[in-house]
Amino acid sequence: MIMPLLKGLSITFKHLFQKPVTLQYPDERPKIEPGFRGLHALNVSHDRAKCVACYLCPTVCPAKCITVEAGEDENHDKFAAKYEIDMLRCIFCGYCVEACPVDAIRMTDTFELANYKRQDFIFTKERLLEKK
Repeated sequence: MIMPLLKGLSITFKHLFQKPVTLQYPDERPKIEPGFRGLHALNVSHDRAKCVACYLCPTVCPAKCITVEAGEDENHDKFAAKYEIDMLRCIFCGYCVEACPVDAIRMTDTFELANYKRQDFIFTKERLLEKK
């Protein structure tokens, strides 16, 4: 009868003098590991997205959350006129990054994606572009 109580107290006393693992989130930021897959970003080359609208990323995406529509410029070069990712459907697998032949998309270390409206989770080409 008293042994379970003593065993429980011993566990409590062991943890009493250990350093807590809780982070005070807005003030203390968690350490992001190098292989972390967060928010997507389109790479920029010559002041425009590197995407050539090859349709490999929407093809390989298991969640089917990427929408690409091709356009053609005055030099008859193909580019992505529309590029959208629905983050509510995305499973952050990274297949789109691996499949891209021109290194146009990458995954950043941004993990704060909370929002109140559904339309804020649909990331358009303009939102995904990161100016360097």
